[in-house]
Amino acid sequence: MVGARITVNGKETPISPAAPHTTVLDFLRDQGFTGTKEGCAEGECGACSVLVARPGVDKPTDWVAVNACLVPAAALDGQEVITSEGLATAGKPGTPPTLHPVQEEMAVRGGSQCGYCTPGFVCSMAAEYYRPGRCAHAEPAEGAESADDAEHGPNGFDLHALSGNLCRCTGYRPIRDAAFAVGAPADEDPLARRREQSPPAAVATSYIQENSAFLRKDTLAETLQVLRERPDAVVVAGSTDWGVEVNIRSRRADCVVAIDRLPELRELKAGADSVEIGAALTLTEIERRLDGSVPLLAELFPQFASRLIRNGATLGGNLGTGSPIGDSPPVLLALEASLVLAGADGEREVPLAEYFTGYRQSVRRPGELIRAVRVPLPLAPVTAFHKIAKRRFDDISSVAVAFALEIEDGAVRKARIGLGGVAATPIRALATEAALEGREWTAETVEAAARVLRAQGTPMSDHRASAEYRAAMLGQSLLKLYAQTKEAVSS
Repeated sequence: MVGARITVNGKETPISPAAPHTTVLDFLRDQGFTGTKEGCAEGECGACSVLVARPGVDKPTDWVAVNACLVPAAALDGQEVITSEGLATAGKPGTPPTLHPVQEEMAVRGGSQCGYCTPGFVCSMAAEYYRPGRCAHAEPAEGAESADDAEHGPNGFDLHALSGNLCRCTGYRPIRDAAFAVGAPADEDPLARRREQSPPAAVATSYIQENSAFLRKDTLAETLQVLRERPDAVVVAGSTDWGVEVNIRSRRADCVVAIDRLPELRELKAGADSVEIGAALTLTEIERRLDGSVPLLAELFPQFASRLIRNGATLGGNLGTGSPIGDSPPVLLALEASLVLAGADGEREVPLAEYFTGYRQSVRRPGELIRAVRVPLPLAPVTAFHKIAKRRFDDISSVAVAFALEIEDGAVRKARIGLGGVAATPIRALATEAALEGREWTAETVEAAARVLRAQGTPMSDHRASAEYRAAMLGQSLLKLYAQTKEAVSS
């Protein structure tokens, strides 16, 4: 049997003897690819980013940038990885390699100073460089001044691709200049041509070293059988949460089970009554496949961590951790979503409003996992997601509020409000919903409901925000929604 291996810059490399918890970052550096750096070890700085060949949305293969510091090397068994060193084109013997267009623009426009963050920026930029359809965007209208215009170049480059990359030397203007200067990939570009071929197929993995195992099964049924036998196993998809536990808290697991490539968890179905989203689809894949058809989710995605994290993070993982400050639970609560829980004995559907039972606790039984998220149709026409955090992007919520309202003839027929960061679990603002339903959508109604909303939950004070600030932001969020929608609703 062929041992676990990763194709790095075109060369197959055995993972052994690395321990199962070894990250892609440490594995690559041990192989001599020291362009991949460790800055934060928790997926926040992007110095470690690399490209991975993944199933594409618009083409057979997408080059996707991920945080190498979070992903176990064993999770990329059978996969293809490109590091910053692999982007350049080898020259003739005795001559230096030719820089990749992204590397060239970063060099000539002064986008690198100390250079520590540069390889990560280059890999994230390369992923956007190869994004299908990027160069099809029209140049922004002359004189346009919106924030979106500042974040989308005339070449179609979306600066949100760099939201997970931090630099502290040059400032970001020369990096932005480099991003907005790159053209379309040349016809002979090997990485561009690679997109037309199928990505590496998922392989079953049984990587065991020193009594510790990393397992990936071919089917959901096999996976559930493992979880029945090993209810203590850690289940991972993008490892954006578990990777932090491994790096920062030195946690180890006797058995890790990967579910990110299971076909049964990677489906997206839009029916007459609901949209079903596979729990192992990444947030980036969901965003691109839905293409704005669920507006509240479309509003969530750009505010959820960074593009690097969204390229690995899943709804199943965000819900499975049970964190009270996860960004997706408030949105899904407002959408009245339910979860399909799968176990070796069958499936059951649980409303998300009944899923959380305590701090990082849920009704999920040992051996069960989240197979899919179901969002009922039709969708509420008035929706909004307000995330209050210290930074605009790539930050953890102090408070998160999601609204889904049905307003007819100037009155609130139905209101659903999801809250995060104000209790031990994500919660529905039931009292506020009741204060709105059946009443006119007026300033008086909203101000009264905002007073109710300020008292929802049991917010606490910590280093992100005080309890008083969190309560104030709840009420302010509803007032903001009214200010944003009153004219559209009344017209």
